[in-house]
Amino acid sequence: MKRVLTIALALVLTVASLSAADLKVGVLSPLTGPVPSFGLSVKEGTLLAVSEWNAKGGILGQKIVPVIEDGQCDAAAATNAANKLINQDQVKFILGEVCSGATIPVTELAGAAKVLLLSPTATNPNVTVDKAGKTKDFAFRACYIDPFQGGILAQFSYTRLKAKNAFILYDQGNDYTIGLANAFEAQFTKLGGKVVGKETYTKTDTDFSAILAKIKAAKPEVVLLPDYYNIVNLVTKQAKEKGITVPFVGGDGWDSPDLDKAAAAGGYYTNHYSPEDKRAEVVNFLKAYAAAYKDDAGKGKVPDALATLGYDGANLLFTAIKNAGSTDTTKVKEALEKISFNGVTGKITFDKAHNPVKALTILSVTKDKIAFDSVVQP
Repeated sequence: MKRVLTIALALVLTVASLSAADLKVGVLSPLTGPVPSFGLSVKEGTLLAVSEWNAKGGILGQKIVPVIEDGQCDAAAATNAANKLINQDQVKFILGEVCSGATIPVTELAGAAKVLLLSPTATNPNVTVDKAGKTKDFAFRACYIDPFQGGILAQFSYTRLKAKNAFILYDQGNDYTIGLANAFEAQFTKLGGKVVGKETYTKTDTDFSAILAKIKAAKPEVVLLPDYYNIVNLVTKQAKEKGITVPFVGGDGWDSPDLDKAAAAGGYYTNHYSPEDKRAEVVNFLKAYAAAYKDDAGKGKVPDALATLGYDGANLLFTAIKNAGSTDTTKVKEALEKISFNGVTGKITFDKAHNPVKALTILSVTKDKIAFDSVVQP
């Protein structure tokens, strides 16, 4: 789908044109690769926040200038892009990457250079915590983590959907899907549920017939598919073609304008907000986003969760810089650790592992729309 990016055109400047009064911020987002709609949404939300701050004079008298790089939702590509941002562009702050597998190696580069990284959407715990369990000094996120949403999905499936038997399938090479699957299984079995089957696939698979045959034979009451929308579209479409009617459930990776609602109908997924929420932060954001971005018909777009997290993530970082009264990353880090911020995705504070403490939303999928189901408090 063709996107109208009015703000992006106004904001993207060449590094050569920057003045000493400019505050460069790296924006690392997958604009190509397997999930470009994720990258575009996060970029749109981020640039809207930049535009709003600049309209009010920037931060500490400095104009915010985004330096945008394509991370491709890929570890190698994101690492190369981050190296450019840190060493060539000399940014002190990075918003991104979007995917966990691409973000984790970038946190190592950023941490070594004392560059503060805040990922809007990377949910794997290892984004902010190293292998020894120590919190990474300069890594934060705006989204909740996989164990939280995986556990909530299990609780929702067991109590709300009354499912006592579950089948789990996930991408064996994707940290995001592995984390959600593990958390779901642990909580589901703890509640008394039984996992009647578990299968893996790779990100390049397109034919899921063999796995779906096993699902049909196992007769689960719910199927966990904790992957991104591109895989969800393939699996749920093929499942319906094979007469599998039990609900599929998944994480925030389902959320995209490109989710095939007809295929995923009857399913549920965890998310970070609902546009049906009537809080002032949500209402005001919806108006601003619709004014900034139009669809092909010229109608104001409704932001998805990725755009919302891009917006909240940028505003968290910019507010922390303002609160710190400095662009020194150590001082900004300390300001983030103490922040209490009313965002579109809820009231946000940070725990000791630099994870936000906030509510989780569950949405349902019908062939016509994505609908609000419930909110779960932490």
